[in-house]
Amino acid sequence: MKQFSMFLLFVIVFSSCANYEYPSQVTIGGSMVEATGESLEGNTVVIPKDFIGQETLLLFGYKQDSQFDIDRWLIGLDMTQTQVATYEIPTIQGMLPRMFSGFIDGGMRKGIPKQLWKGVVTVYADGDKVQRFTGNLNPNNARVMLLNKEGTIVYFYDQGFSVEALNEVREALEN
Repeated sequence: MKQFSMFLLFVIVFSSCANYEYPSQVTIGGSMVEATGESLEGNTVVIPKDFIGQETLLLFGYKQDSQFDIDRWLIGLDMTQTQVATYEIPTIQGMLPRMFSGFIDGGMRKGIPKQLWKGVVTVYADGDKVQRFTGNLNPNNARVMLLNKEGTIVYFYDQGFSVEALNEVREALEN
């Protein structure tokens, strides 16, 4: 019964993650909106400020089902030996998920090896702001954003993993 209650709570929390549909406001050459999150290690991270000085690939996910797309990106990056600082950014809007952030983050920690916790930054309080900026249409798709060393957006993609899109990221990194 306890497992069923936890499962039901989990379903309720994640079903409320994308309550509104927003088209993307991202422009190449523009700046990412500032958002604060917390890594699974427990460190506060300010996006994009904390990534200045390095090329950074951000993989935003808005629903639990986004993880499938994010995993394909991570596998593709690994298989092509693409060298870029990469962060998974679970971005969850709404008051209810914030109330259960400890439970949600604890669940993620159980499924992610500890050495990868630094690269997972959950955004709760600024979740709606980030979703308004990157768009949340087709919420199962990851939002893939490449920032250059100055924090400028040089690539953005929200159509689901494809080899062509991976090659575009690699090309953007070379330029």
